[in-house]
Amino acid sequence: CRQLFRSPSMPSSIIRPILKRIDRPQDRDTPVKTKRRRSVAGTPSEEAAVEPVAWLLRSRSYSHEEIENLLANDHQELIGDFSKAYLLQTVEGKHQDLKYISPEMMVAVLTGQFSSLIESCVIVDCRYPYEYEGGHIKGAVNLPMEQDVEEFLLKKPIVSFDASKRVIVIFHCEFSSERGPRMCRFVREKDRACNEYPNLHYPELYVLKGGYREFFPQYQTHCEPQDYRPMHHEDFKEDLRKFRLKSR
Repeated sequence: CRQLFRSPSMPSSIIRPILKRIDRPQDRDTPVKTKRRRSVAGTPSEEAAVEPVAWLLRSRSYSHEEIENLLANDHQELIGDFSKAYLLQTVEGKHQDLKYISPEMMVAVLTGQFSSLIESCVIVDCRYPYEYEGGHIKGAVNLPMEQDVEEFLLKKPIVSFDASKRVIVIFHCEFSSERGPRMCRFVREKDRACNEYPNLHYPELYVLKGGYREFFPQYQTHCEPQDYRPMHHEDFKEDLRKFRLKSR
């Protein structure tokens, strides 16, 4: 085999040192050349030295921006003050920055399945009063305007007397498409403004996915009265116009 690698003009006594000297600067060549080097002149010590180079290259595959995104995603799984994970199971919704729960999860809260962990659950119905009066989730408070919710939640914040239990707030409107999510963001913004970061009065906020429109057909017994009045009801056109003007 040695005859295959011998140059006619080169003495055999210097072939091996020259081969070794050529190998060293080629450590970072292509995988094909690396494989050829190992098969011809590789030793266990040389092969072990190559492995850390490949490992280091893999470790640099995550950019600084990607790492920041991973950390941000981790924070999204924690409540607003980053003290603990969200209690209620969430589902995907229209707005990626908000946490949505299903109607089934809402019923689980209403029926006391989380009573050992939740001290107070505030259900904020962001629909207009005529919608609320036509049928709403039992126990929900009607807070259609920003000043209403600010007065109810932030002027005198609801505090848990048991440190091991939580105060949660669930927002919804007819479809939980615009009014409910907007009010949820408003409360978080105002809460941030009156607390030293990352502290919050209400770190755990949710939005009911599908709103009252999706909740009512499935769980009428949890509504009072057991009815559904849409925002665009023929008999309340003037009320709609009036509240839309006020909301602006």
